[in-house]
Amino acid sequence: MWRVVQTGAFQRLRRVKQLGLSELVYPGATHSRFAHSLGVFHTARRLMKIVEAHLGESSLKETKAHHALAAALVHDVGHGPFSHAFEAVGKRLELPLADHERISDRLIREGEISEVLNKLGSGFSSDVADVIKTGPGSIYSAVVSSQFDADRLDYMRRDRLMTGTQHGAIDFEWLMANLEVGSVPYGVDDKKVGEVETFVLGPKAVFAAEAYVLGLFQLYPTVYFHKATRGAEKLFGELLFRIVSLAREGGWRNTGLPSKHPLLMFAKDPDSLDRIVALDDSVLWGALSFLTEANDETVKDLARRLRDRRLYKCIDVRERLSINLGESANEEVIDQACQKVDARIVEQLASKTDLVPRIIIDRAEREPYKRFQESKGPLNQILIRTGSKGGGQLIDLIKRSKVVAAIRTYKLYRVYVSDTESTQFVESTIKEEGINGGVS
Repeated sequence: MWRVVQTGAFQRLRRVKQLGLSELVYPGATHSRFAHSLGVFHTARRLMKIVEAHLGESSLKETKAHHALAAALVHDVGHGPFSHAFEAVGKRLELPLADHERISDRLIREGEISEVLNKLGSGFSSDVADVIKTGPGSIYSAVVSSQFDADRLDYMRRDRLMTGTQHGAIDFEWLMANLEVGSVPYGVDDKKVGEVETFVLGPKAVFAAEAYVLGLFQLYPTVYFHKATRGAEKLFGELLFRIVSLAREGGWRNTGLPSKHPLLMFAKDPDSLDRIVALDDSVLWGALSFLTEANDETVKDLARRLRDRRLYKCIDVRERLSINLGESANEEVIDQACQKVDARIVEQLASKTDLVPRIIIDRAEREPYKRFQESKGPLNQILIRTGSKGGGQLIDLIKRSKVVAAIRTYKLYRVYVSDTESTQFVESTIKEEGINGGVS
């Protein structure tokens, strides 16, 4: 694993920030995916010690344990610049390699990382990639991917520390001290097929588990879904979309970038793995000095906005409608009102010919806790033991905690506007739908 850390692909993560553009809101949020990946590996080793203590050295499948630990280290190796914002643009442009999971998969199965991993045995790198790709299927892979995995246990604490927010606090040591391994049944259509081992928490950790779920849930509206961060991501997306579009049409000179710039090289051949990994946050931030002098007015304006942090104005449509409709309005009524506002905004955008929309829509949802799904299996749940270790029943946290059961999905619907006319249009639309009550 030390040799994996020394590869160029892994060292690249030093130049990719964990929280993308969040430092525009939280100046301390400059930590990298490199630091996070090392933290996940460290946490995974602690979780694997619990597995080993439960199974015993003689029963521990060492190769599977090594696959999971390696997967914990390299799970984020494919993240692009500004991470999720870059992926959103990739989906819009239908660029397969803008998906960090696909890039990670190829980087692990091919190239320098693969060569290092395969020194541990033929096909070792492919087995590691499979752990990440297929998700939790055993107690070993649950270390890497589940509702209670090394990834979340690291980024929750790390992101909270670096942003300085007081939300999202968890009692990590108490959770670890009360973490056990238990066997739970699984099946299809209520028919038991067998049993699988997974992480479970002892009865003393119910409140710590509640805090864990609530803490993760609170980090979304306060950090990950912060309006300024999302607004900056939207502008970055429009900028990247325009640059790639110009490059595809042969108008790369209007971007202001030199012909061999990594961003243009990627735009010309987005299926090249080498060109995608040549991109990182520093490359894109460094490009702004060129982009602000572009001949293309759209590129110039967006680049200057990002450089100088002159973001579009945010209007929280859902929050405004919730207030206008009053306390008696339920989620369904608010959803209907949001849909009506959305339809009118989309219609307005379709009638305009602006290269960059003056109104940018932002929608998102976050479940506080994923309820049991047969297709996903029991490894996606947080299970609480009702009795002493080795006895009692295993019950889903949502059935033990009224707090977790009561939390509703967090829904976000905002728009970002660039001028007075657009602001007035959105404000009047919200007012009208608020009066109508969102009911057809």
